[in-house]
Amino acid sequence: MNDSMTSTTFEISGYRTVKTIGLVRGIIVRSRSIVGNIGAAFQTLLGGNITIYTEMCEKARSDAYLLMLQHAQERGANAIIGVRYDATEVMQGVTEVLCYGTAVVVEPVMPEVPGYSKS
Repeated sequence: MNDSMTSTTFEISGYRTVKTIGLVRGIIVRSRSIVGNIGAAFQTLLGGNITIYTEMCEKARSDAYLLMLQHAQERGANAIIGVRYDATEVMQGVTEVLCYGTAVVVEPVMPEVPGYSKS
């Protein structure tokens, strides 16, 4: 399954849903390291984007997304609609990132061909 077969909307353009499989998710729990906290503290003094945390958050979201794709493929889906992210601080310095959506089976919509009949 590739990125073009996932959507935050509830349809994928050019395809129709033929089967709804159900909820799929990917969950990652990350903690900040001592080294990361020290580096981030220095970046905080300078102001602006704290790249150490930005990179950590992006990696957590990416990993959660890939786990969601894997879960959907294991359940027989070829697309995921309604994709969302959520994050919760489990304890100080430890964050859960959840990526979830609805696994579906889709097929391409055949364009109408003038003068052609399926019968």
